[in-house]
Amino acid sequence: MTKILSGAGLRGQSAGQTALCTVGKASSGLTYRGYGIDVLASKASFEEVAYLLLYGALPNRTQLHNYEQKLMSLRSLPEELKAVLELIPKDAHPMDVMRTGCSFLGNLEPELPFEKQPSLGLHTADRLIATLPAIVVYWYRFSHDGVRVDTHNMHVQSLAGHFLTMLHDVEPSKLHTQVMNASLILYAEHEFNASTFTARVCASTMSDMFSCVTGGIGSLRGPLHGGANEAAMDMIEPWKTPDEAEAELLKKLANKEMVMGFGHAIYSESDPRNEIIKQWSKKLSEEVGDTCLYAVSERCEAVMWREKKLFCNADFFHASAYRFMGIPTKLFTPIFVCARVTGWAAHVMEQRANNRIIRPSADYIGPDHADWVALDQRP
Repeated sequence: MTKILSGAGLRGQSAGQTALCTVGKASSGLTYRGYGIDVLASKASFEEVAYLLLYGALPNRTQLHNYEQKLMSLRSLPEELKAVLELIPKDAHPMDVMRTGCSFLGNLEPELPFEKQPSLGLHTADRLIATLPAIVVYWYRFSHDGVRVDTHNMHVQSLAGHFLTMLHDVEPSKLHTQVMNASLILYAEHEFNASTFTARVCASTMSDMFSCVTGGIGSLRGPLHGGANEAAMDMIEPWKTPDEAEAELLKKLANKEMVMGFGHAIYSESDPRNEIIKQWSKKLSEEVGDTCLYAVSERCEAVMWREKKLFCNADFFHASAYRFMGIPTKLFTPIFVCARVTGWAAHVMEQRANNRIIRPSADYIGPDHADWVALDQRP
């Protein structure tokens, strides 16, 4: 374990080792087990990437077929979980729904002690990959549309297509499936970010996979981590022209307001995921005949670079891409969960394989000594 030095937010400090991901170190800027994110996003399926992260290597044709079939067979939600989801109100935060759904599934299908069955964590991980999309869409469709959606849906193979089919009641176009597949890959893993580190800390106590992932969801819920794509959409949606967007954005900068979707704690010059999702957003805008949202997004990108030398991170153009596919804004961050559960679970397994409880020290800044004051003498 590398010695941890003092510093705000532990920026630039190593808290352990991983073979899963590099961020800002390789020529591509982001790799999963050595594969550049640009290669994976253009050539792989999300299922291949999930297998790569969890099982250590890309699957061959037979392994991939078997893995796809396994994930498809694990899609169904228990009736008890459906009943709980139907009790959650329409105005609940969708990330709270994900947190509750994951935790309750852990009550119904508890992970047995992993030290007795080392491979069991992989089955639990696969179960969560298969069911988290169904959890949030089942709740959304029931609470908003009064529809009990079919979460099993064995005629749509890919998880990307499965999510969109549950949401819209029709199988998505090839383009929409490609975009969702790429999006899930882009969000699948990102080294020791806040939610992943939360999951690893939980795993280091020898807790179960459901607890680790629930903790990750809670960390990702915060607007400084997972909610930037929603915040970006809320910001740009009212702006009708690029000129209006520039004027309003300049006002925000002048007022020193936080502008979500720009800059990154690790990347210094660009986020390699941005250019990929930006290209998909452009294709989607052309498909729907958009003349506003994409142009507004591009102008925001230009203004933020010109004024602050801040680049778009992965979240900014995800906002427009998701909107073009008819995805409600409140489901943006839950999609992040559906992808990142692969990285969380892989990190949990990695932590378990060479575990030592994560217990850093703190720099105490309180008083050196305090004298006791009787209760009736206190001011």
